[in-house]
Amino acid sequence: METVLVTGGAGFIGSHLVERLVAEGFAVRVLDDLSSGRVEHLAAVRGRIEFLEGDIRDGDDVRRAVAGCTRVFHLAAVVSVQKTVEDPLGSAAVNEMGSLSLLEAARAAGVRRVVFASSSAVYGDDPRLPKREDHAVRPRSPYAVQKLAAEHYLSVYEGLFGLSTASLRFFNVFGPRQDPSSPYSGVISIFLTRALADEAPLIYGDGGQTRDFIYVADVVEALLRASRSTEVGVFNVGTGREVDILTLWREIAALTGCGRSPRHLPPRPGDIRRSVAAIDEAAGRLGFVPQVPFEEGLSRTLAWYRRAPAGS
Repeated sequence: METVLVTGGAGFIGSHLVERLVAEGFAVRVLDDLSSGRVEHLAAVRGRIEFLEGDIRDGDDVRRAVAGCTRVFHLAAVVSVQKTVEDPLGSAAVNEMGSLSLLEAARAAGVRRVVFASSSAVYGDDPRLPKREDHAVRPRSPYAVQKLAAEHYLSVYEGLFGLSTASLRFFNVFGPRQDPSSPYSGVISIFLTRALADEAPLIYGDGGQTRDFIYVADVVEALLRASRSTEVGVFNVGTGREVDILTLWREIAALTGCGRSPRHLPPRPGDIRRSVAAIDEAAGRLGFVPQVPFEEGLSRTLAWYRRAPAGS
């Protein structure tokens, strides 16, 4: 049985990936410090995985985690943009040095393939649409800089040491287990929670901002396809469809029966007006095409929020 490592495997995306890997017959090891992930996210597979509570910054933890693994999915990170603004040094220690530590340990352990969870944030405020992998990157936050730095480290380890790598630039991922209690959470989880509580949503600006929302199961499929491929480089993971924030609220209000109108606040400085992915590279080179329509993903996510225990 092939052993694979998922760093950040107790998180929102990571836990869905772990479940899929277990279902496909892999021996799965998870490394997570539980700073944002939750053991409860792994309840369905807890007895069938090896869970290591450890820190990506700790060399011993990382070496223990990669030992005997053929593939590594690197999702561990400080994922809040605002937290990286408040603590650039601390977040860089995780997102940059932690990633470098993992790559070095993977190289030494003979890992065949590393797949990294990067972000569309690296594109910054470049107005060209759709966002393509060959566009100039213009990171506007420490988070984006840190993700971009890790991408470069993966490329260097590919070129210098022959470690096969791929970086997936996730666009706006949503789905079950996304934490709506965090101010940094995805807008969909926040809107769903407000709608179910019959509360008006807060929208910054006029609501005409657009995003490329991709359901978490499709992201997991992209990760798996990238791990099986020998293609290297960076790949957008999105749907190629723009949805504006007002339309998003109307969809959620219709699904939940909430009749509240949005409250508009002043625009947030630096907020990107439009974002949508070009997904030709992932389709052509990885064979990845998203399968879950936006409306179906919303319905699945709403169903989870309705049945989720309080506090989960």
